[in-house]
Amino acid sequence: MTITRRNVLLGATAAAALAPIAGRAQAPEVVIGVTYPLSGSNAQIGVDAQHAYGAAADVINSKYDFDLPLAKGVGLPGLGGAKVRLVFADHQGDPQKGRAEAERLITQEKVCAVIGTYQSSVAVTVSQICERYQVPFISADNSSPSLHRRGLKFYFRPAAHDEMFSAAMFDFFDALKKKGTKIETLSLFHEDTIFGTDSGNAQLKLAKERGYKIVADIKYRSNSPSLSAEVQQLKAANADVLMPSSYTTDGILLVKTMAELGYKPKAIVAQDAGFSEKALYDAVGDKLEGVISRGSFSLDLAKKRPVVGTINTMYKAKSGKDFNDLTSRQFMGLIVMADAINRAKSTDGEKIRAALAATDMPGEQTIMPWKRVKFDDMGQNNDADPVLLQYVGGKFVTVFPAQAAIAEALWPMK
Repeated sequence: MTITRRNVLLGATAAAALAPIAGRAQAPEVVIGVTYPLSGSNAQIGVDAQHAYGAAADVINSKYDFDLPLAKGVGLPGLGGAKVRLVFADHQGDPQKGRAEAERLITQEKVCAVIGTYQSSVAVTVSQICERYQVPFISADNSSPSLHRRGLKFYFRPAAHDEMFSAAMFDFFDALKKKGTKIETLSLFHEDTIFGTDSGNAQLKLAKERGYKIVADIKYRSNSPSLSAEVQQLKAANADVLMPSSYTTDGILLVKTMAELGYKPKAIVAQDAGFSEKALYDAVGDKLEGVISRGSFSLDLAKKRPVVGTINTMYKAKSGKDFNDLTSRQFMGLIVMADAINRAKSTDGEKIRAALAATDMPGEQTIMPWKRVKFDDMGQNNDADPVLLQYVGGKFVTVFPAQAAIAEALWPMK
């Protein structure tokens, strides 16, 4: 879907005319706001997100023979078959723009819930606005651990956060060490917004607890025009593992600069973000054979759960890409929200919040390798089991944990 001014105006007019009345037994539509960067350096993230949410809305609004919530009927039976309509808003990667767009979605578009946002820094402001208006917010793909610890009642995150993801990385290191692999030193490399800062802090804490030595801990300016000085520090440290927490454009610059300066790490284990994005591998994939990234999603799961492959095919028809760590979480974000709205039988914010808090969705009814979706009293799902994926031969394969892996990890990198 291409966002144009005409589409936005038409969407606003339709929303004003058709937005459901809170608590009404039957509604022509259930309007949900979705906010992502649709312009700027991360615009492709927003485009991919639109396709992911579009695929989820199709599953909800149409009839399919899938073992996923709401797939087997048409629309939301709890609201008389009402269909979900999505209103997209462009926050441009700017937290203050995110704040304004969230308020617009709620006050002008009359959405009953909001989902987003890719950047954790934007999730901070969007969730604050949702809390003020008592509108449920699902943090679909934000991984900063601090987000769910702010005492918000309307904040929910179905996927893992970076402390959980980082713990999986260190579990992986421990498992390799038990097999005789030498892993003693680590270099941390993280951008300076809440995502990178929280990720770096989590990894510092785990390294201390698990007995690994941090030989470089580099925080760099997000969207920096040059990373030469930082890469020189990484090269000098020469750690056993480089652990970057970077968005796509920074990740591409990092890898290009490493090549220019002749820095070849023994291994890279990345905190997802840019290192899960096709754009990064299109640009510098030839230099990343064997890179490992943490993730929420494993396409390999389709071998055990065919619905994963079926849904991936639907998404690929819209986007030309396979699901990745971000788009799979986005898809599930809308499924979880719609399931709660359906059980609430209402578009009232407090009733939806109560239904989200009562969610208990078995992992087999998702497209993820999770035990289940069940939120704690801070809105975090602690059963969203991470996986580690390795880029081999132009695709990702699951290498950890053992119960999800289809291949042994190649170590060191080629």
